[in-house]
Amino acid sequence: MGLFLPYEKMWDMSLGGVSKEKQIPHWFGNVVYVVVGGVCKLLFRYEVSGRENLRAFKDKCGAVVVCNHTSFLDVAFIYLSARTKQWIRLMGRDSLFDNAHGLVGQILSRVGAFPVKRDTSDRAAIKRATRMLKDDELVGILPEGTRRGKGSKIPSLHAGAAFIAKMGHVPLLPMAVRNAEDVKRKGERFRFPKITIEYGSPIVLADFDFLPKADRLEACTWYAMRECFALSRRIPAKDVDMVELFPETRDYAAVFEEHPIPVRTPQEAISACR
Repeated sequence: MGLFLPYEKMWDMSLGGVSKEKQIPHWFGNVVYVVVGGVCKLLFRYEVSGRENLRAFKDKCGAVVVCNHTSFLDVAFIYLSARTKQWIRLMGRDSLFDNAHGLVGQILSRVGAFPVKRDTSDRAAIKRATRMLKDDELVGILPEGTRRGKGSKIPSLHAGAAFIAKMGHVPLLPMAVRNAEDVKRKGERFRFPKITIEYGSPIVLADFDFLPKADRLEACTWYAMRECFALSRRIPAKDVDMVELFPETRDYAAVFEEHPIPVRTPQEAISACR
């Protein structure tokens, strides 16, 4: 294949998973992993905890990987944490793909990312994500949309991550990139803290069926994000103040206090989604 490929062609190609169709060429992603992974290992001494929860899905079931968004480096560490055995197809803001006269779009698309139009029901992105999941690929979503603390927009949560998981008949897998927000704080110089990526336990959508249908997907995304912040802060999920984090989003803490969601193993989550 040529050095440059049309974006749309790569967005609709497979990368990992069980599809027999032609995949995005792996060579570029492998080079990125070696170069970026080497630099990040040297500067941040990063390590991955709970990766067995991600590896369990390989060639058995897709999953929607969700993460809170505190740093511009989050996406790099999400990508690195899955390699070399798996690829996470990150869903990114569509405007990113045209930066640097399209060079950024080539790089992002080569490593499996695909665009979504923010604040809209982007049917094309949902359709692509659903196809990937049904081919047992991993789709990565940052439900906050943009980095926390950037701009004046009040953080809010929507049901998108859970909706895509429902369409693909797969579980959600919460994760966190710890200490990345300390690399560059406003008004301060760059720092090089030790970075830890941690995966939690998978979340099965069927466990939320006790809720009214209209609330299930939003509640599931809320629950998944609470798990992400619990991993990030190393505290029990019940101690995460979601009202402070998402003041305009309904608080489901009392609901889950009354009706605890079972902690699932990856094997249980895979069985539940078949």
